[in-house]
Amino acid sequence: MSNKFWKDKRVIVTGGAGFLGSFLVEKLVQRGAADILIPRIEHYNLVDRQDILRLLEEALLSPEKCPSHLRPEGFQPVSLPNFKSSDLVIIHLAARVGGIGANREHPAEFFYDNLMMGVELMHQAWQVGVGKFIALGTVCAYPKITPVPFQEDDLWNGYPEETNAPYGLAKKMLLVQAQAYRQQYGFNAIFLLPVNLYGPRDNFNPNSSHVIPALIRKCLEAQELGNKEIIVWGDGSPTREFLYVEDATEGILLASEKYNGPDPVNLGSGMEISIKDLAEMIARLTGFTGKLVWDTSKPNGQPRRGLNVKRAEELFGFRAGTVFEEGLRRTINWYKEQHK
Repeated sequence: MSNKFWKDKRVIVTGGAGFLGSFLVEKLVQRGAADILIPRIEHYNLVDRQDILRLLEEALLSPEKCPSHLRPEGFQPVSLPNFKSSDLVIIHLAARVGGIGANREHPAEFFYDNLMMGVELMHQAWQVGVGKFIALGTVCAYPKITPVPFQEDDLWNGYPEETNAPYGLAKKMLLVQAQAYRQQYGFNAIFLLPVNLYGPRDNFNPNSSHVIPALIRKCLEAQELGNKEIIVWGDGSPTREFLYVEDATEGILLASEKYNGPDPVNLGSGMEISIKDLAEMIARLTGFTGKLVWDTSKPNGQPRRGLNVKRAEELFGFRAGTVFEEGLRRTINWYKEQHK
């Protein structure tokens, strides 16, 4: 699959070596992107202004002068003889993320790192004349009590759920910045609000993983060890919506290609499920037949999460296509393959 939007574009994908970014880079290659750059953490600390300036300086060099460590492995860029800064697109996926536990333990780091890397990157991108900036927010930016399904117009009607408010607010500032820079400078920055993502290559580290990989790992490890029960946080009553990672990449790329407006846009599947039902489904799909023990001393997090996804379909034709149970099977199978 190719798309003429990308054929003369150089694309910086922050977080391009991570979970979501790795799938997005693959789809960019399929769509025929002329050049793709991935600023990896070992070469660029995006919380550091000097590293951001160096990244943008290198991104404006001719292909033969651009550092090889910026490119996906094996990727051959197309020559861009008339390349200018307005042909540069930045898709900002990089973020410091984690589940409820990680957010409770590191609220200051989650706030500072996410705020500083996003704000400085967008500011410097405007300074050098970048053609388009795609900023990813988070469903954690929504108020704790929001009518379900969450509509983008409700984004400012209250304070986020306390356990992840520093992270959610830091990401929401990119919406404020994108709208302000569009208003004053005409800078083409858009803001997308993805719901919780899942899929192969997710983070399965028990200290920082989100609920789906955490439950998959717990169930499979319990089977290996012969344990008859697993502990699950909360009481199982909260609801969540999940978006398969490859669906998310398609939504981001469609927005990049077709959407040029100031309003935030939800990216979701439109399917809400309780944590209790999710845990039981994962137990069934992994073959775990033991008991689920609910630790009600641990926080539930936000009571309900489900997105209104009409705006994305109306503005750029995005609709999630992966059936949830099938996405879970693919995720479980990937994890099993990695840990044989």
